[in-house]
Amino acid sequence: MGSIGEPALKGVEQDDLVMPLIDFGLFLHGSPDVKQATAKQISHAFKTSGFLYLQNHGVPEEETSQAFSKSASFFARPQSQKDALGWTTPDANRGYVASGREKVTQLQDPDEIAKLRGTNPDLKESMEIGREGVAGMPNRWPEALDDEGAAFTAHMQTFFLTLKELHVNVMRAIALGMGLDQHFFDAFTSDGDNTLRLLHYPPVKKSVWKKNPNQVRAGEHSDYGSITLLFQDDIGGLEVKSPKGTWVRATPIPGTIVVNAGDLLSRWSNDLIRSTNHRVIQPPPKPLADGERDDPDALIPARYSIAYFCNPNFDKYIEALPGTYEESGKKYEGINSGDYLIMRLAQTY
Repeated sequence: MGSIGEPALKGVEQDDLVMPLIDFGLFLHGSPDVKQATAKQISHAFKTSGFLYLQNHGVPEEETSQAFSKSASFFARPQSQKDALGWTTPDANRGYVASGREKVTQLQDPDEIAKLRGTNPDLKESMEIGREGVAGMPNRWPEALDDEGAAFTAHMQTFFLTLKELHVNVMRAIALGMGLDQHFFDAFTSDGDNTLRLLHYPPVKKSVWKKNPNQVRAGEHSDYGSITLLFQDDIGGLEVKSPKGTWVRATPIPGTIVVNAGDLLSRWSNDLIRSTNHRVIQPPPKPLADGERDDPDALIPARYSIAYFCNPNFDKYIEALPGTYEESGKKYEGINSGDYLIMRLAQTY
């Protein structure tokens, strides 16, 4: 671990976009001064790029590896089994989402989104998991299918709660870094109205991108909630939009979690915190060996990632944070957290 006074390491820096690599262990276990300094680093990253990498974050590597393994096994199931666990409504936001159903975009017009879905669909499938025990909105578990489905269910229930704890701690760091009491957000994170999303981007022929250079695995978008905790495999493809309008690769760094701010946190902070657009495209091409020809039928490998979308409790009213509006005024009307998220999801599907 580093020490107080050391600048945050730069995980990625390009085109005026800095996604720092921050040792979260310093916040979790450091002295008060070290804790404060680390919180300031995190707050600065959210105010400038909206993205950062966390290392020493407290999520056991074995737990993460098991989540990736069980995710891959789930997506390898017959399509009929996955479809039987299908996603239902924006209110519930739970279940399996087949490839082509969701189109993430910054567009808001339903007709334009439908047109984009038809011409440039997102090449991914996902499994959405919400908190347990919400009346009328059960998770769509595969536990009744077989023993493997039961093991998947048990692990994801545990993993959800592990990430909920990290969400609470990151929000404490954000509060401290913004000059608030570190427990300011505790009352907003207690329920865990979050979504664990398992993502599979199937293999795709290189010719798909040759025919359509604008093809994406997930379209340009910003996230909806407060923060997102993202686990990447080593394939790559995530890109973040820089202040110069260019796309910068968020290169996978082993053992880290990519954390980014969402639209609701940006709104909550009166736009002091940035919710930055990002997308997923094909991974960086591997250089050809001497004499090797580029084969358009060669497959771009599958990509797996796990996103944990963190939100304020759905019954909470969200308005500008203290210290963000006193001089400039409030930019946004207050809004209920759950209503906001359902509105955004309804535009996507």
